[in-house]
Amino acid sequence: MATPEAASLLRRRRHRMGETSMQERNGGCLCGAVRYTLKSEPRSIAICHCTHCQRQSGSLFSFNLVIREADYQQSGETVMFVDKGDSGHPVHRHFCGRCGSPLLAKTALMPGKVVVKAGTLDSMEGLQPQAEIYTDRAVAWLTPIPGAARFARNV
Repeated sequence: MATPEAASLLRRRRHRMGETSMQERNGGCLCGAVRYTLKSEPRSIAICHCTHCQRQSGSLFSFNLVIREADYQQSGETVMFVDKGDSGHPVHRHFCGRCGSPLLAKTALMPGKVVVKAGTLDSMEGLQPQAEIYTDRAVAWLTPIPGAARFARNV
């Protein structure tokens, strides 16, 4: 049996070679009332430091996966809060109605995509942020993530 490190290396090699060895990723809210499955690899993986992500996460940033909406499958109901992003467009933020866990967001700027909150995944193995956005809002003492592109605002 391969070690977790060897399995992760093999997945990365296959991904670079164009092979589709995607294993489904599962996640859900804190209380378990909402569960989901991701059926594809993320289109992008980003840390967002905007003040809205800080407030909705209750932390310094939000760790986000951009997934095609068709590849996101959910059981259980969420409640939605319509926020207004810096672009002026609405951001539909979905939460568990029982425990309040933020699960995903949808925005008009990315039709056909959902932004999944990576902290709700059962495992974050193999996920490395590719970018940091709204770094002009990041706390000064937070170290940049090695290898991630940094943008003062959204890309």
